[in-house]
Amino acid sequence: MEEKKECAGCKHRTKERSEKERKAMMNRLSRIEGQVRGVRKMVENDVYCPDILIQVSAISAALNSFNKVLLAEHLHSCVVDDIKKGREDEAIDELVKVLQKLMK
Repeated sequence: MEEKKECAGCKHRTKERSEKERKAMMNRLSRIEGQVRGVRKMVENDVYCPDILIQVSAISAALNSFNKVLLAEHLHSCVVDDIKKGREDEAIDELVKVLQKLMK
């Protein structure tokens, strides 16, 4: 299991990811970034509002998909590790806070 560490500078927890996991996440984010740049160009070019709205909706869907994958990975690794180490309450409390923020 991957050991979570704290960032020395800010004291936030960190997670080591495999190269495959990191690459997949970065690829998704790059595609989303490209979509956002595309919407920016659409605005600069005075594209019709509904066309822009459709693209923004696609960006939202891509971000939601990214969040689902990341949340699943978090549950399968970080939360499981915390539970195995006897930190059930902390893991559940942290998860509840994250879910509350995601569901705003």
